[in-house]
Amino acid sequence: MGAGVLVEVSEVSKAYKAAGKNEQILSGISLQVKEGEIISILGQSGCGKSTLLNLIAGFDTPDRGTIYTAGIEVKEPAKRCVMLFQNYGLLPWRSVLKNVELGLLDLTEAERRSRALAYLKLVGLEDRADHFPHQLSGGMQQRAALARALAIRPQIILMDEPFAALDTFTRYYLQNELLNIHANEKTTILLVTHDIDEAVFLSDRILIMSAGPGQIRKEIPIHSSRPRDRGHSDFQHYRKLILDEFRLTGPQASEEYSI
Repeated sequence: MGAGVLVEVSEVSKAYKAAGKNEQILSGISLQVKEGEIISILGQSGCGKSTLLNLIAGFDTPDRGTIYTAGIEVKEPAKRCVMLFQNYGLLPWRSVLKNVELGLLDLTEAERRSRALAYLKLVGLEDRADHFPHQLSGGMQQRAALARALAIRPQIILMDEPFAALDTFTRYYLQNELLNIHANEKTTILLVTHDIDEAVFLSDRILIMSAGPGQIRKEIPIHSSRPRDRGHSDFQHYRKLILDEFRLTGPQASEEYSI
């Protein structure tokens, strides 16, 4: 791995059996993510974005190729790299505090509580520590899930459509919060999203995937300082650049992607 590279995927391919034959999901995927970067992956449904995240997280293994995170080959899930899902994954019978403590069982009780409360404060939920998930809004539940991921102090966070189920205003709020947290924690983030606006707002680089099988077709670096103004001409330039790239694939793209 090169200096400062935290994620390295080299010539990774993956197929699954479907209707008695192999269906190629990914073919020859290679990418690098440097320390502290936010990288977004955009692509049509079925192009293998979530499969790629699962491979990087260690939930599955590639048929060919190698994946390294923090210089260690990925063979199984590890605390250095955690996944944040769209469905939050909070246990309904545990309080918010106890949910955040889940990944900290190697610490003493006092250490678990102290660290969990610190990260709940970071995401603005310190006053909801004793609530249960059903007592929180969707946005609050996602913030609790983010606090749980951060409390482990991973080097890498993988995010699979984390804000897709939220309303526009909550999504914008959490995108801003994610950038504030990123500025404080310096965590490396790899994000799958269908939202072009979200990708431009958050990312240092955007990787566009094609389908059948999934491959990285293009990389678009975002040369714009943060915070980014969605109404600025630079922002609109990147949105158009990405949307034009998807229009090359046919009418399905313009229907599927949010701008």
